[in-house]
Amino acid sequence: KTEAAVVHPACVRLPMDLDTCLRLVLLLQAASCSPGLLVDVLVDRYDVPKVCPREVRTEDFIRYHFNGTFHDDGKKFDSSYDRGKAFISQVGLGRLITGMDRGLQGMCVNERRRITVPPHLAYGSIGTGCVVPPDATLVYDVLLLDVWNTEDKVQFRTISKPASCSRSTAATDFIRYHYNGTLLSGETFDSSYARNSTYDTYLGQGDLIKGLDEGLLGMCVGERRVIIIPPFLAYGENGNGTKVPPQATLVIQALMVDVFNPKDDVVVAVKEAPEGCTRRTVAGDYIRYHYNGTFQDGTPFDSSYQRNSTYNTYVGMGYVIRGMDKALQGLCAGEKRRVVIPPHLAYGEGGVGNLIPGSAVLVFDIHVIDFHNPKDPVEIRITHKPRECNTASGANDLIRYRYNCSLMDGTLLYSSDQYDSPSVTTLGANKVILGLEEGLKGMCVGERREVVIPPHWAHGENGAAGVPGSAVLLFELELMELQKGVPEGFMFVWLGDIPDPLFNALDLNGDKEVPLGEFSEFIRLQVKEGKGRLQPGVDVDSVIKNMFDDQDRNKDGRIVEDELKIKDEEAEQVRRDEL
Repeated sequence: KTEAAVVHPACVRLPMDLDTCLRLVLLLQAASCSPGLLVDVLVDRYDVPKVCPREVRTEDFIRYHFNGTFHDDGKKFDSSYDRGKAFISQVGLGRLITGMDRGLQGMCVNERRRITVPPHLAYGSIGTGCVVPPDATLVYDVLLLDVWNTEDKVQFRTISKPASCSRSTAATDFIRYHYNGTLLSGETFDSSYARNSTYDTYLGQGDLIKGLDEGLLGMCVGERRVIIIPPFLAYGENGNGTKVPPQATLVIQALMVDVFNPKDDVVVAVKEAPEGCTRRTVAGDYIRYHYNGTFQDGTPFDSSYQRNSTYNTYVGMGYVIRGMDKALQGLCAGEKRRVVIPPHLAYGEGGVGNLIPGSAVLVFDIHVIDFHNPKDPVEIRITHKPRECNTASGANDLIRYRYNCSLMDGTLLYSSDQYDSPSVTTLGANKVILGLEEGLKGMCVGERREVVIPPHWAHGENGAAGVPGSAVLLFELELMELQKGVPEGFMFVWLGDIPDPLFNALDLNGDKEVPLGEFSEFIRLQVKEGKGRLQPGVDVDSVIKNMFDDQDRNKDGRIVEDELKIKDEEAEQVRRDEL
């Protein structure tokens, strides 16, 4: 047979099967018809694995199962299967019968072979007690389970490795890894995947078997390795429970999930920094930022983007994990950072429920949207101012202005350009947010400004329609038109000296009484000549009618001299126009 090994030369030349050949050779030997013809071991390799990384050699230790039968009648005389325990021995040094020492040479793990041993290479003419009779030819059906040598070292082979690896495992590191553990024969003895939990331990400090302590060194997060550990660097002669037999070579397929050192600090890498950063976050600031949270192997565990809402918190005041509290300081609005936080500065050994496992290193990719301090005022930056500016906006003035309102990351919220005409408001009338009031004061027509408004001057923690809570707002303003106003409670003010006597000035036709029409004509004339100012932003006829009604005390539709009084703001509690 082509699969026969260590076969006597006679059996190669004669056209017959192995059993017939063996009987013939034994007969020839017994009859002494062929002096010097010695029968050797016959090996039938009837099941050979496709891959055989290692063959048995002299001085190797092996672990194997076998059934031993007599060649003549097939009767079983011994079996490791019956004992429930594989047989362990060293090959080629006389610890086995000579025929087995020879027949096991070159065998592969998981190979099955049938070894026929003639008496003189077995127990000879004496036999062994009542088990093997004299001159018995023995047949061993063998399955090789393991092979190792005292000179063996831990072997590992990298299956896959990340393109970039900024850090590899070293002694004293704490690691989290997944693994499948098999014997050399492929039989599984343990798996972290089956428990749906990584194995977490210190490396190089004796917490693992020696071979694993060695085989896991130098791994990157995300790297996959096959580690082969000889028995004397694994569980040795005792094995481990019912899963790992004595003197078993272990094959560990490991995936490195996480690595850190108890001395690690927060690691910050700036991914994108805005130009012209004039202010950075400090303890006590309130910050809004987006983030993606992953483990070191890239597995995501949380994201503010998925909730479509920033994470908002105070900086350096203990509202977030210690590592993040530290990483959020010194940031610019618009900056992007990657933050790596070791577990002792994150959620520690306990983790967070099913979301974050214990002892997990956290990686945050953060994007700062804005930040402010509760003590911040409104910030005003003038971007353009006309050369001539004789009149500036103030309280009670009616103004028309253009604006763009954005978040600090540039997201446009509102714009007056979305409407047919500029926005109109009266300063001091509480028609706009307080910060915008501040930003619109003191402007000249044609002036442009950038106004940064912290949330306590804007829409506060609750936000408004389209405006997130606690958002810092950026307004780009341009004053288009300005109508000076009148003090609160007034409908008309004099801009110069008041006519004296006032009634005579009002009584245009000199008939000692002033009806509404004559009163209206007089007021309009004062405004036209720049001597007085009406309340802006209100229908002129309505304002004049209200002024007239204030003076027409008896409500007879005309004002006489006794009814006309000039308002003294300090003396009168009732608020009327200055007439």
